[in-house]
Amino acid sequence: MHQNVHNHPAPTTLDITGMTCASCVSRVEKALLKVPGVETVSVNLATERATISGGEPDALLKAVEKVGYKGSLRAPDAPAHDHGHHHDEDAAILRRDVIVATILTLPLFVLEMGGHIYEPFHHWLMGIVPLQWLYISYFLLTTAVLFVPGWRFFRIGFPALFRGAPEMNSLVALGAGAAWLYSTIVTFAPQLVPAETRHVYFEAAAVIVTLILVGRWLEALAKGRTGEAIRQLMRQQAKTARVERDGEASEIPVEQVRVGDIVLVRPGEKIAVDGDIVEGASHIDESMISGEPLPVSKGVGAHVVGGTLNTSGAFRFRATKVGADTMLAQIIRMVEDAQAGKLPIQAVVDRITAVFVPIVIAVAVLTAIVWFVLGPDPKLTYALVNAVAVLIIACPCAMGLATPMSIMVGTGRAAQLGVLFRKSEALQQLRDAKVVAFDKTGTLTAGKPVLTDLVPGEGFEHDEVLALVAAAESRSEHPTANAIVAAAEQAGLALLPVEHFHAEPGHGVTAMIGGRQVQVGSARLLAGLDLSHFDAAVTRLAAEGKSPVFAAIDGKVAAALVVADTIKPTSKSVVDALHTMGLKTAMISGDNRRTAQAIAAQLGIDEVQAEVLPADKVEAIKALRQGNRIVAYVGDGINDAPALAEADIGIAVGDGTDAAIESADVVLLGGDLANVINALTISRATLKNIWENLFWAFGYNALLIPVAAGVLYPAFGILLSPMIGAGAMALSSVFVVVNAQRLRAVKGVSA
Repeated sequence: MHQNVHNHPAPTTLDITGMTCASCVSRVEKALLKVPGVETVSVNLATERATISGGEPDALLKAVEKVGYKGSLRAPDAPAHDHGHHHDEDAAILRRDVIVATILTLPLFVLEMGGHIYEPFHHWLMGIVPLQWLYISYFLLTTAVLFVPGWRFFRIGFPALFRGAPEMNSLVALGAGAAWLYSTIVTFAPQLVPAETRHVYFEAAAVIVTLILVGRWLEALAKGRTGEAIRQLMRQQAKTARVERDGEASEIPVEQVRVGDIVLVRPGEKIAVDGDIVEGASHIDESMISGEPLPVSKGVGAHVVGGTLNTSGAFRFRATKVGADTMLAQIIRMVEDAQAGKLPIQAVVDRITAVFVPIVIAVAVLTAIVWFVLGPDPKLTYALVNAVAVLIIACPCAMGLATPMSIMVGTGRAAQLGVLFRKSEALQQLRDAKVVAFDKTGTLTAGKPVLTDLVPGEGFEHDEVLALVAAAESRSEHPTANAIVAAAEQAGLALLPVEHFHAEPGHGVTAMIGGRQVQVGSARLLAGLDLSHFDAAVTRLAAEGKSPVFAAIDGKVAAALVVADTIKPTSKSVVDALHTMGLKTAMISGDNRRTAQAIAAQLGIDEVQAEVLPADKVEAIKALRQGNRIVAYVGDGINDAPALAEADIGIAVGDGTDAAIESADVVLLGGDLANVINALTISRATLKNIWENLFWAFGYNALLIPVAAGVLYPAFGILLSPMIGAGAMALSSVFVVVNAQRLRAVKGVSA
């Protein structure tokens, strides 16, 4: 692990403003990749962020500015910025511009379209205002719309066009600008155009800009809502902490808490940072971490997590992790990183959009030429209007948003359900998984031995035997002994003092308890005694993969006992749910084959890899992958780290403090195995959502560009007005953003 850290410096993260579509993204990526020393670049439109490995920060910022965008450096451990804030500000500016554009466009639209719709209105208007004056008023209103609220399209679009890398703004600027320029010539220099083509399209230019601004504003509003999951996590953070220093308690901002500080927590307060309780006890609501609704009882020595809520009792704890190291800060960072990531599917979209805009401009030019050469009179007018319609309808901003919007909402919803995608690629890979393999101990099972069976011999009582055996075992350090003592304590049995104690390593123990001789151990320890009474019980237990130990009291066989790891209550339902989803299940275990097969049979698991040493888990995963199957591996514990890294998708079950989490692609908070189902459900729902968005964005463009170019005109006389194109284009982006919001309603399962 550590070597990697030294070889690869932390990636540089830039916040980038001014990106509006997929072609902006590809332009920024290309510019950054040209910077010396840069290895990889990922630019995300929804989070407006670039993640770059290699390269000097100054050179990176210059490269971004050179292609026409603004970049700012983001500290690696900066507190998560509130996505919503940036977008809200954006939305406020856009709202202002929409209002200005609408006020200016409305009279223009009413005067021009009113005449088309209602003939008498046109005649009345012509009777009171000379046509030239009317055109001049249209010119003034449209010029104000295009060059005040609509200036952003020209400011970004034309420089991009001149650099030979046109993008979405270029299309709007070309379309609206062409309509405005042509109309301006007709108004002020009509002699330059043939008499039959002297029509003005001021209202089209103004309406196009206004509609696209409305679409952008709605998009910004919805984008602001998308960061909700991160905002909720950030709201969990405590603002202040009551810290004891030099014998005095004082309230300080949470940023000033240091490792080793003693923090006081009263009932109803949020815990400020991570730490260990040194005095007092309480019940703590950890639902934000584990999803577990019931408060957890904690006493001295227990670990507490910053951001959780103390429901009752007061206590003092020593801070162990503060600032960016706290679990909540790590969770927020994981969600942010996943949201800023890219799926393999997005790379395909980016490649298509990079060539899409130049193709659209070529199609628009071709459309103009064909109409001018072959079209009906007035040729120039038809050529202009249809070329503008092609430019406007083809804006690819819906394509650019299709994937990142779904990732943002999907990973945010996953975090609310207790699933953290550390790498966004895992979202796509998980959907394609064919096999889900589980580590047995601590994942499918509780991970600590308990007394599962006690079969009393003839003439012996269950509790009597348990009390004596537990007393004998109370001197032993063996995990089996601890489990038997714990069972007796749970049953409320009093343990008599031990008089003589002798342990025979590998065989068992002998002790005198209250004047009675107690022997506990393997059949070999009790070799002289007749164990045939237990034959039926031993056969039954063997079928369950359990091997018993025996107890004798005063030379008579008293009981057969089984200490085993127990299956977690949720394991069976999770395996069943995976089968329902059409996946195969596998179990990797260090147990002997018989025990492993028995547990697998109880759970209904399809494939078993038994007697696997921790070091061989990687090989076991390679074996499962045969036949090109994509394997997801669910494990916990440090010895699972290599297997989690080897699997196509490593899923760590844990409380967020394990080394395993560093190797995993997905982290399930709170150790609830049901979250495996949530992870799969979110993955499938997100990918389905992305395909819906792409189908809409691409299909819509592919369908409407030919219509805008006029292919239906010869047969049906149908043309697509640039205004309708602008409205449809704006709606297309809004559809994609709103469709992504549906992922917020994905239902989770819980144990």
